[in-house]
Amino acid sequence: MRAPNHLARLPSHHLNRRQPITLNLPALTHPFHTTPSHPKKPALPPRPKLDPSTTYKAYLKGSGPGGQKINKTSSAVQLTHLPTGIVVKSQATRSRTQNESIARRLLAEKVEVLEKGPESRVEKKRELESRKRRSGEKKRRRKYRALEEESGKGTERDGEGEGVKEEEEDEAESGRRGVT
Repeated sequence: MRAPNHLARLPSHHLNRRQPITLNLPALTHPFHTTPSHPKKPALPPRPKLDPSTTYKAYLKGSGPGGQKINKTSSAVQLTHLPTGIVVKSQATRSRTQNESIARRLLAEKVEVLEKGPESRVEKKRELESRKRRSGEKKRRRKYRALEEESGKGTERDGEGEGVKEEEEDEAESGRRGVT
């Protein structure tokens, strides 16, 4: 009887064991990385939850694109938060249950923003996104500033740099307006 292929490489005294074969190798998760693989993200508050007894649910007929199927079936969901009067309607999919879960999540987020204001999860996510966007803009400005400095090292700068900058801004504005 021959050993299966994956066991053929092992010495014969390993073939008669009933225990799994363990190799004593050092535990290297990322042997070539010097930095942590996952930097710590700032912790967001947990997703808000709503008590179902405080909401009123209605199934409505859909409208808009999707054809006859959307217009004939009552798959759109409208949730109303009774204490605040906030109304949310969802018609994202053709499934009632999916639309209901989407509407419930949206309603919970809106109620949380109303109650907690800037401390809500939605506002904190928005703040993180704007911080990322500003950081990206800073990096782009820094990159182009460095490129301008590199290209300007070989030439004399008798006020030419300012004119170049103004010309680039004029070109950018004309591009936005559609003027060529």
